[in-house]
Amino acid sequence: MASKRPANKNEEGGGEPKAKRFQMEPYNIGPVSSQEELDIKVLQFQNRKLVEKLSVRNEIENELRNQIEVLQQRQATDEAVLSLMNKYWTQLEEDIKIIYKRFEAHPQTIVKAEPTFNLNAKSYQVVDDIKDEEGGEVNEVKQEDEATVKTESSEVVEGNGTEDDVPVAMETEMSPKGEREEKAGEVKEEDTKWEPEELTSFLTKLSSCDQDEIEAKLADRLAFSKKAVNRLTEMFCKLKEDQEKANLDWKDKAADEILAAVNDGLVAENKKLNQLIKDLQDQHRVITMQVTAQSDKLTVVETKLAESYTVTDNLEYDLKQARQRTYKLEVLLEESYTKLKSASLGCDGDGSSGLSSTQHQSILNDMEEQKSLAESRLLEIEKLQEKYQECLKEAQQMKMDLQLLPEGVVVRTSSYKCIKTQFSILYKEATDIKLQLEEARNLLQQAKKTHMRQIEQMESDELACQKKLRTEMMQLEDNLAQVQKEYEMLRIEFEQNLAANEQAVPINQELRRLLATFQTQNQQLKGEVQRYRRKFKESQVEIQKLKEERNRMNLIPNSAVSPNTTGTLSSSGGSNLGKELPMDHKDPLHDLPTPGKREEHHPHQEERRDREKEKFREDRRESSSSTKSESDAIRDLKASLKKSQESQKEMKLLLDTYKGLAKEQRDKVQMIASEKRIKGELEEAQQRLKYLEDKDRRDSRRLSDDDAVRKIRALEEAVLQLQKKLGEKKQEEEALLAEMEVTGQAFEDMQEQNTRLLQQLREKDEANFKLMAERIKSNQIHKLLQEEKNMMADQVATLQTQVDAQNQVVRKLEEKERILQTSIATMEKDLDLRQQAIEQHKKIAGDCTQETADLKLKLDKIDEKIEELQKLVKEKSSAMEQENHKNRRVQEECQSLRRKVERYKRMELASSADEVLAEEIRTYKEQLTCPCCKKGRKDVVLTKCFHVFCYECIKTRYETRQRKCPKCNAGFGANDYHRIWLD
Repeated sequence: MASKRPANKNEEGGGEPKAKRFQMEPYNIGPVSSQEELDIKVLQFQNRKLVEKLSVRNEIENELRNQIEVLQQRQATDEAVLSLMNKYWTQLEEDIKIIYKRFEAHPQTIVKAEPTFNLNAKSYQVVDDIKDEEGGEVNEVKQEDEATVKTESSEVVEGNGTEDDVPVAMETEMSPKGEREEKAGEVKEEDTKWEPEELTSFLTKLSSCDQDEIEAKLADRLAFSKKAVNRLTEMFCKLKEDQEKANLDWKDKAADEILAAVNDGLVAENKKLNQLIKDLQDQHRVITMQVTAQSDKLTVVETKLAESYTVTDNLEYDLKQARQRTYKLEVLLEESYTKLKSASLGCDGDGSSGLSSTQHQSILNDMEEQKSLAESRLLEIEKLQEKYQECLKEAQQMKMDLQLLPEGVVVRTSSYKCIKTQFSILYKEATDIKLQLEEARNLLQQAKKTHMRQIEQMESDELACQKKLRTEMMQLEDNLAQVQKEYEMLRIEFEQNLAANEQAVPINQELRRLLATFQTQNQQLKGEVQRYRRKFKESQVEIQKLKEERNRMNLIPNSAVSPNTTGTLSSSGGSNLGKELPMDHKDPLHDLPTPGKREEHHPHQEERRDREKEKFREDRRESSSSTKSESDAIRDLKASLKKSQESQKEMKLLLDTYKGLAKEQRDKVQMIASEKRIKGELEEAQQRLKYLEDKDRRDSRRLSDDDAVRKIRALEEAVLQLQKKLGEKKQEEEALLAEMEVTGQAFEDMQEQNTRLLQQLREKDEANFKLMAERIKSNQIHKLLQEEKNMMADQVATLQTQVDAQNQVVRKLEEKERILQTSIATMEKDLDLRQQAIEQHKKIAGDCTQETADLKLKLDKIDEKIEELQKLVKEKSSAMEQENHKNRRVQEECQSLRRKVERYKRMELASSADEVLAEEIRTYKEQLTCPCCKKGRKDVVLTKCFHVFCYECIKTRYETRQRKCPKCNAGFGANDYHRIWLD
């Protein structure tokens, strides 16, 4: 222990002076009589510490709240800026859409190789209609165009400096001329309006995306707008090129005038280009100087920013630590003040209750030492502050020196070297331009020669063209005479054909009408045949159902029935018959040809049918309400008779309706309907016979002999009547079939006649059409020949006018050539003078470069010496400062030791040796006891800070995760504390 403490003191004195400030005496609980008092005092101490921590935390919370408010305000401003940017960006995209639509409104101006565009609203983003085969290239070009738009919008924002000027600039550039003034007036009103829905949607999208996603989307959008604007410029350039081509094509006839204008334009452009080169060189010099100055300023500002950021971060950290220290020192001062007051009161009252005089004296001595230390440290801080102010002044002066650099430093800079290289490049370009000028002169002379040759060729070509025109005119006149003769011949033939065809026209029309009527009738008959087939199938299905019911009735077990039960059986049979009768009654109604379709034309049929149905129902009710003694067979026969009567009445009504139709159609319908009706009645009668025979067998077993005889007689009579009806129906069926065959043969004969007539009509129409076509062709040929004749006459006149104009142009060009030759001679003299001046300037520039090279070498040597001296000065100054700091700390320690020695001497002189020993024993005990709990002995050392505590305190702190030293707050882990044993 004795060997470790001095080392710790040396460390504190040499390297870390702030460690003395943090040395705090442990809290003294005082004498304790019981465990409860100890717990109470410990809780008081803990509460005190908690109050300190809470106050510190409240201060931190207040600072954080202020920071949050500032950040919220900053976020609101950033969101407003983002929303404005997004709003004007979308406006720009809408303007691009309008321009695209206007380009699409004139598709004839766009070349086929380049596709047109059609932008959507969101999107920013997709082509709906691709108008040419190059659909794959449209999306890429569109994205490029939109990206260019966005970069231009961002450049506008940077150039203007304010957000209010952005939409005006964008809309004036992108919108058409008619809309610019309106949009410029409405920009301020649109800026004041707030669109919360769009803003919230935009901000929610931003919050949902990561930074990488936002950057990627913005990059895509920028690329899209760029490509959109590039595409617009390309389309505009293409339109201009097309217009120029059209103008050139239109002006091909006046080629000599264009050549003269081109010569004048070349001379004027040469002068303009020379002037432009001079202006651009001057502008380039000015701009390069401005760029270098701005770049220097930018670097200075960036370095200042970086330094200020680092300084602010360090100062914030120091501020936090300083506040924590000040708060702890304030708490300690309050405690010491309260202790002093209590000590003074204790000294006035009982001496046993307060502190001892020696302790009081030691505290006062420590206070004096701390005051002296604080005064010395304050002096040091003031000196350091003065040095800091001086350094700031030096830094500002250095910045000013950097801004006003001497010529030698400027010569060494990279910008000066770049300008030098640019000057050499421009000089080479000037020499190239001279060579080009000479080449242009040679080309001018060649052009003159070629022009003269072309004029001679054109005169010879004109003579040849005139000869060709005369020969062609003679040939055309001969062809015209032949065509007129052919035309007269064709007209005579056409009139003869018209007179022959006028007689056959009404016959053909009547035949066509007949054919149309026959076709419609055939279609109607086919539809009715299909309907009858469907009804026939339905009737077959119902017949099968009835057969199944009959089989079920046959399967009922026969049993001996008493005479009393016969009536009930007969009634049940009647009810069954009553159920079957309506089922059978439905068949003829279904088999009727077209009752539903004819109801609109014949409404009286519905009334008759309703009456007949009501009568049938009343008869059925009467038959059901009749006495049980009547036989079931008679009921069935009556029902079948009524059914047949009703079907006959309905068939009569249908025949009345069909009489109004055409004769052939009516006959066919009647034959088909009668045939179907007869077949249905035959099937019904056969089914009824079978049913009656089965029933007769059953009833013969059940009923008595008398009833059976009556029934048999009645049934035989009914059978005879039905057989008679069957014979009549068969005769009618045979007659109808014979009529059907006759009508079918007649219909087929009519169809054959119709086909023949149609073929004759078609042949006549084709002959007429051919004659008309030949006549129209002859008329067209005649018109074309007349137009060609007029065109040739116009061409002859225009060629004569062109020859006159070309002669005039040749004269003007000769005069202009003379003027140009004189101007070229003067220009050559000016060029010679300028070349001489340039050679002189070259010599002067070579001398200057040699001088500058010598000066550069001298400056480099001086700079190297200055840098070496500055390094030496910095090293010596830092060493001196460290030595001074160490000397101060040694002097302070010497003074504190002297005071302690004097104090101990006074103590020895003042009191006896026993008291001194007792005091020393007490102090040693306090040193050996743990400063945290004031109970246990020190038996654990922390290897990081070498402070010693008891094992229980360190263990509890480690388990409760308070892994910091109670004295210096240095963190420790499981391997940073070890047990010690003091013997």
